[in-house]
Amino acid sequence: MTEKAEKSRRCFAAMDRAKQRAIASKGGKAAHAKGTAHEFTPEEARAAGRKGGQAAHARGTAHEFTAEEAREAGRKGGQSPHSSPENPEHPANHPEPNPASDSETPEPVSGGMSEISR
Repeated sequence: MTEKAEKSRRCFAAMDRAKQRAIASKGGKAAHAKGTAHEFTPEEARAAGRKGGQAAHARGTAHEFTAEEAREAGRKGGQSPHSSPENPEHPANHPEPNPASDSETPEPVSGGMSEISR
């Protein structure tokens, strides 16, 4: 009884990788269109990337950058449109209000519910 029966690959598992990928892609696109797809936060993405990199290094399949490749990657990262202040989505273009810096007291607004009920 120490032998295990070999599982047969059926349905999705039996398909070739390209067909599996095409089907999975359609599912992902449908989930995004429907609004039910998971969207990673930057923290989740960093953790996932770190985990994948550690797994690849453990298996010995990770790409080892040369010093020149690392310098080039750093230059490209510095030129990323996401890090550019000219990008409308850049955090520098959306400053957060600082309530502590407001020295003026806001004036009361008229026309509220209390004036309607009078």
